[in-house]
Amino acid sequence: MISREPTIERLATARQLLLEPFGLDESHLSRALAEIRANQVDDADLYFQYTRAEGWSLEEGIVKTGSFSIDQGVGVRAVSGEKTAFAYSDDISEASLLDAARTVRAISGSHQQRKVRIPKTTIAPSRTLYPGI
Repeated sequence: MISREPTIERLATARQLLLEPFGLDESHLSRALAEIRANQVDDADLYFQYTRAEGWSLEEGIVKTGSFSIDQGVGVRAVSGEKTAFAYSDDISEASLLDAARTVRAISGSHQQRKVRIPKTTIAPSRTLYPGI
């Protein structure tokens, strides 16, 4: 029998690192997938990314340079017939997730060959990363 503990543990880690810090939960993911399914796509995926990197350069025991970077975002993929659509935002928020979901659902046209006009989207408001001094 295969243990479910590792899967449950991984889901808890993903929830803690990718959803909760950005005010998201499973209901937001369900809402985004429902937005995509509104146009009857065949398949859809949500991808979350969060990477932190830190580097230090020492010379004779003295710190000469330091660097720190964060790479984050959310991507959405939808498949309709032989067509695939992708959308990505480097802002992990409910607004960005729903914007990406609405963008990729436009590929579904009941498998018809036609041009689709995607309405101009507004950029989601950004979050304050640092408190004011």
